[in-house]
Amino acid sequence: MSVGKVVLAYSGGLDTSVMIKWIQEKYSAEVYTLTLDLGQRDDFREIEERARKIGSKEHFFVDAKSEFVERFIFPAIKANGFYEGKYPLSTALGRPLIAEKLVDVAHKVGADAVAHGSTGKGNDQVRFDITVRALDPELKVLAPVRDWGLSRDVELEYAKKWGLPISESRSKYSIDQNLWGRSVESGPLEDPFSEPEDDVYEWVTPPERAPDRPEYLTLTFKEGVPVALDGERRDPVSMIQALNAIAGRNGVGLVDHIEDRLVGIKSREVYEVPAALTVLEAHRDLEKMTLTVHELAVKAELEDVWSRLVYNGLWLEPLRRHIDAFIDSTQRVVSGDVRLKFYKGHLQVVGRRSPNSLYRLEMSTYARESKFNQQLAVGFIELWGMQTITANSVRSRASG
Repeated sequence: MSVGKVVLAYSGGLDTSVMIKWIQEKYSAEVYTLTLDLGQRDDFREIEERARKIGSKEHFFVDAKSEFVERFIFPAIKANGFYEGKYPLSTALGRPLIAEKLVDVAHKVGADAVAHGSTGKGNDQVRFDITVRALDPELKVLAPVRDWGLSRDVELEYAKKWGLPISESRSKYSIDQNLWGRSVESGPLEDPFSEPEDDVYEWVTPPERAPDRPEYLTLTFKEGVPVALDGERRDPVSMIQALNAIAGRNGVGLVDHIEDRLVGIKSREVYEVPAALTVLEAHRDLEKMTLTVHELAVKAELEDVWSRLVYNGLWLEPLRRHIDAFIDSTQRVVSGDVRLKFYKGHLQVVGRRSPNSLYRLEMSTYARESKFNQQLAVGFIELWGMQTITANSVRSRASG
């Protein structure tokens, strides 16, 4: 492949650090590096210095936390975005934004290719490749780990050969994180029968060591997205950070499951997602109060489609936009307060209220003041069960 300029999604780790020099050597290309702050708590100054020392022509840094929340996390909240009912799509939501910025920088510097550090076994390669090509089909996409079969041993040997400023220390886990979650895999977790060790967790206190007293908070939503904690308006980024801290210290936010990757592999995945689980649980509860049973039923079906599209790298699929249009329409009434209780790994909704509530006390109460006419139920039951009753009567005679 002939390339002249390449923009590399640069994390500062071994894989992408080696790639700077690898691409320069293998393709005789200039390498530009790009790092996004999605809330992963890295030392971005150190990352930039490392990229320049290794040979980056120019390093680009984008603080994308607010954009990440508003353009990706908020739609996921409205869609109750869980893959296979458990994973809140944290890494999956961040990849299309990184890919989009890669294309932006490629256009800015006149690059003819972009590169990323994904392997050929995971989902990220799909997310990066498809998003980049959907935005600019003319851009080439390089994935050296996948395309050249790079392993850690090969990368360390290569780094020594070129004297790259790389540490040989290594976590026994593969970790990715952003504001919406922290994913952990590999190492001891590859035995699906083994309980995760305590060193897996960074954001969430193991439930048995969480405080002995419950903690409460009230989360306020406006048109489907959270806007305040305990009545205090918060910007979206600081709100998610606060929820990660509150839920995490109470042992809430652990997900351990067997996940079906797009490439056909079943993988054991462990996630720390305290804010995501908190917000999504509260949001779903508020929807039950403000949406009709028919809206809820159709929305639930579309939520599964939405989540699979995002997980499988199709953020730019037109169908997702169509589903978003429906979901946005439903969210106009999803406003109100949800009271939550955290206690030793348990999250419970203990109260909810909304100006758009479909709950009516005068109809639901069993007190004497109830306005529900119980006699109406007699005719309703007769009509509702007519075909079932008739069918059983007819068929019992036929079988006799």
